Amino acid sequence: MTNPHKYHAPIQLRIKLKGHLDHKWSDWFEKMAISTESDKKILTGPVVDQTALHGLLIRIRDLNLTLLSVEQIDPDSEDKK
Repeated sequence: MTNPHKYHAPIQLRIKLKGHLDHKWSDWFEKMAISTESDKKILTGPVVDQTALHGLLIRIRDLNLTLLSVEQIDPDSEDKK
């Protein structure tokens, strides 16, 4: 039996955080884009699987950032903004 998740493409996520996060941290967050929205920091980019997501969440915790939300986004909708 093959793994049904093995051949899925990465999902696009938007992770909202409260706290200071400089753009230089992009490499540490798997090269996710870091932007600012009012007083929040936004990480946006592909995540290959649940293990990768948990790794990102651990890094957020390790930097003592407050996790506000994690949402899956449609990459096509980002182009329409």
